[in-house]
Amino acid sequence: MKMKSKSKSPFIFLLLFIICACALVLEASNNGHRPFKMEGNEELHIKRSDFPDGFLFGAATSSYQVEGAYLEDGKSLSNWDAFCHSVGCGENGDVADDHYHLFLEDIDMMHSLGIKAYRFSISWARILPRGKSGEVNTAGITFYNEIIDNLILKGIEPFVTMHHFDFPQELEVKYGSWLNPEMQEEFVVFTESCYKYFGDRVKYWITINEPNLFTKEAYESGVFPPARCSEPFGNCLTGNSDVEPLIVMHNMLLANGKATKLYHDSYQPKHGGSIGIVVSCLMYEPLTNTDLDRKAAERAFAFDIGWVLDPLIYGDYPEEMHKYLGSRLPSFSLEEKNLLKNSIDFIGINHYSTLYAKDCINSSCSSIGARAIQGFVDITEERDGVLIGERTGLEELFVVPRGMEEIVNHIKIRYNNKPMFITENGYSSPDVYEERVDKILNDVKRIEFHSKYLAFLAKSLRNGADVRGYFVWSLMDGYEWLQGYDVRFGLYYVDRETLIRSPKLSAKWYKEFLMNKSDLIDMKASGGRRSFQNML
Repeated sequence: MKMKSKSKSPFIFLLLFIICACALVLEASNNGHRPFKMEGNEELHIKRSDFPDGFLFGAATSSYQVEGAYLEDGKSLSNWDAFCHSVGCGENGDVADDHYHLFLEDIDMMHSLGIKAYRFSISWARILPRGKSGEVNTAGITFYNEIIDNLILKGIEPFVTMHHFDFPQELEVKYGSWLNPEMQEEFVVFTESCYKYFGDRVKYWITINEPNLFTKEAYESGVFPPARCSEPFGNCLTGNSDVEPLIVMHNMLLANGKATKLYHDSYQPKHGGSIGIVVSCLMYEPLTNTDLDRKAAERAFAFDIGWVLDPLIYGDYPEEMHKYLGSRLPSFSLEEKNLLKNSIDFIGINHYSTLYAKDCINSSCSSIGARAIQGFVDITEERDGVLIGERTGLEELFVVPRGMEEIVNHIKIRYNNKPMFITENGYSSPDVYEERVDKILNDVKRIEFHSKYLAFLAKSLRNGADVRGYFVWSLMDGYEWLQGYDVRFGLYYVDRETLIRSPKLSAKWYKEFLMNKSDLIDMKASGGRRSFQNML
């Protein structure tokens, strides 16, 4: 349509613009539309297009937490089976989510969600029920072959962890598991079975999940099997919290080095995949703006994350550990240093929270913080009576989104920007005993959590961090170790009676995000009531 009067058009356009703008502002006000703000006053509106095209988005689980079928088809008792049956965990993974029987349904669920990668773990007790002294369990091989084949059929990349806390209980009885160097060879034999039977289709391997967390929980505080510890860390029947964690980590690192060398020498040339390790990565910030606390934060990192990664990148433990532990810290031979140095292709980062670090060398601290194995650092969640972030369903985890950018940048700098994957990041509501299913399904807080953390992750990528994927923990509500089933991280709710999976609002948001359509602002404004009935 032609304009009849050029002289009037600017005024008309301006008037129309003002009217429309006022209407939009009024509508937004009436409907509660306010831009959701990140820390630093940056609007939170994260989309898939903020990440590179080849960036892998997925979800994660682990064998003991979802599979169930704990003694079916030739599987032996795992350390967690034996632990929960003997000491009583309250709940256990005997049935879990029955993923062992429902995996095809679960893979269809993943496909409908739109994820491009699925991180899962292989049960050692299902593949080698008696360790290297026994036969490979063909039923276990068949089970994981079917998972891998069906994932690939649906266009989902298998991202496989070989040791996620569970192993045959027989190895605990026979050796004392990771306290014994013999466990290194047991692990290598197990990993070779995995490479042999699955390696032609699996392009991403993880040797061990969170050796730092496992070591501390099992041998320092003694709350994970085999429940070994000493005062002041815990009250166990046996153990030495100041020494045993160091021995266990030493054996796990050497096992990792041998398993990665085997893969690099014998399987990577044929299959062309990559192999890495996953580390529990809390971010540590200084409690006060002093040199003492800044150094304490650096020590906290070294005694936790550096404990694992420094040997695997540089061939030896961090200088801080040598300085404060002295002869208690096991030593690597020159051959072992060469085995470990640059032995991993990527770093897996499990990041959930950030905490404060306080110096205990020049200050009075708790009995635990004042120990050498802690790096003489106290860890706290409060500063001047104010929590570092919102509480979650786990008392030690808080919502601190900036920590995602901080931890990625810290690892980027310390380890020469080695390729990274965010292998776990997730949220559990502080209402851990909430039984109202409608509230569980309407998990707006989980959407906020992932959106905030993803926004800070995108910032770190823009600043050059070589991060190649992000996995939501977890695909569905499962067995959360000592917390049982009341702590829920899943995108899907699992009814404990029927085991029926139901998508939470976060699953529907994640699907839209992966389609580059997600809009957190709209969802918050509607109180999470946006219509998704036909999406999944």
